[in-house]
Amino acid sequence: MPFDATPAPLIDGFGRSVTYLRLSVTDRCDLRCTYCMAEKMCFLPKRDLLSLEELARLSELFIRHGVRKLRITGGEPLVRRDVMDLLADLSRRLDSGALDELTLTTNGTLLERHAERLARCGVKRVNVSLDTLDADRYRAITRLGDISRVLAGIDAARAAGLRVKLNAVASRGAFEDELDELIRFAHGRGMDLTLIEEMPLGETGQDRSRSVLSLRDLQADLSRRWTLTPSRRSSGGPARYMTVAETGGRLGFISPMSCNFCALCNRVRVSCTGRLYTCMGDEASVDLRGPLRRSDEEAMEAIRQAIAEKPERHQFDMNDMSRPAVSRHMSALGG
Repeated sequence: MPFDATPAPLIDGFGRSVTYLRLSVTDRCDLRCTYCMAEKMCFLPKRDLLSLEELARLSELFIRHGVRKLRITGGEPLVRRDVMDLLADLSRRLDSGALDELTLTTNGTLLERHAERLARCGVKRVNVSLDTLDADRYRAITRLGDISRVLAGIDAARAAGLRVKLNAVASRGAFEDELDELIRFAHGRGMDLTLIEEMPLGETGQDRSRSVLSLRDLQADLSRRWTLTPSRRSSGGPARYMTVAETGGRLGFISPMSCNFCALCNRVRVSCTGRLYTCMGDEASVDLRGPLRRSDEEAMEAIRQAIAEKPERHQFDMNDMSRPAVSRHMSALGG
């Protein structure tokens, strides 16, 4: 029988179906966010990255075996040269019905330039990382950023017909004071806002034990000012959503630290060098680059073996945030 004549779904040892692939196209970024990476990063040599053709081939293998949602990540994916060609190639799988959704997570700095072409490639929505509306605090968080470029990118995306969801990493201090304004900003423009707990990934030069904020506690605090009602909406990822009665908008919570959601995990991640990570909070990974360069059959066998060994849950511990749980920076896989 020919290879993949009857493609079987990807199911791990705990019966969870893998239907969501997060594909990193670069570890590079034009920002240096304090919760994501060190100020002086040493990025991978470009020769170590999978080519765009290899990224497309790898995506095809996952799609053929049941992945229905594909998110392009980085680093910052839009800094990868010719990444739009990859998106145009993958969009054919939307047209055929093999893929339900092709999405992108971005810091927004280059979104103004690419928004219209993203829409032409079949991208319907993008996630934009934005932790504050204060220009000075934005520069402090990102170490390099100009918030006006991000706001222009958001406007361009909306004008191109893309749905925009804002992602904000929750932290103690100024963020708590600014959150109400961020909710009004997002919901006033028809955008969802998702709050994310900081995760102990990589050495950033910051003491996370001083900044980490439990979303369970934050939700309780928000409930004193806003009317939050559980929503049935799902984006296919780990966020649980609340509807804010006062704005009519949705507020998402991604709580890997305070509210473990691993039992429903449907995701795997592939780095820009072709390493498959079946769990964000685990060091283990499997090389797909070597097998892929030999044959699709070998690559598929490596994928199946890795997914069969996918751990039941991550190893994050909110009570031990003073040191990284894994050495890999968040920028290596795009969160």
